[in-house]
Amino acid sequence: MMRDPRASQIDDIITILVSDTASAVSSGATNTSRKSSTKNSVAAFAGLTKATGPLANLANISGDTELQGQGTTSRQTTLTTNLSARVTHVLPNGNLVVEGLKEILINSERQTVGVRGVIRPVDLNPDNTISSDRLADLEVHVNGKGVVNDAVKRPFILYRILMGLLPF
Repeated sequence: MMRDPRASQIDDIITILVSDTASAVSSGATNTSRKSSTKNSVAAFAGLTKATGPLANLANISGDTELQGQGTTSRQTTLTTNLSARVTHVLPNGNLVVEGLKEILINSERQTVGVRGVIRPVDLNPDNTISSDRLADLEVHVNGKGVVNDAVKRPFILYRILMGLLPF
């Protein structure tokens, strides 16, 4: 008649209280220099053996590029959210494999938070909540799409190729 209300079977729902903080610092310096020059001329044009005027030096291109830079990247991330997860497997020892996905759409920004891990049933609170630091093999994925993501992504491949090939 009485059953423990805590999750214990496939498709039971639990709430994961995600709270994680990470930080990293990276620094570096770079010095590059690139010089190029090309000079083309016309020796004969339309039967004339010596070209004069603007045709004598048809193309005179030169370029000089230098880069000196120093940079420091500092990143501090704090993730705090609650999301519901579903029990996807019950392991032979009774531990539960859980997986949850939360998708938020705000101002044309789509943010997806996914959590996967293994929990011990004894770590579950009576209201089927558990802190993310109690999950083994914890995987947390946070992905975003929208205006902010478009502004910070790397330049497209054609731009990077042209910057590598062009002498100026």
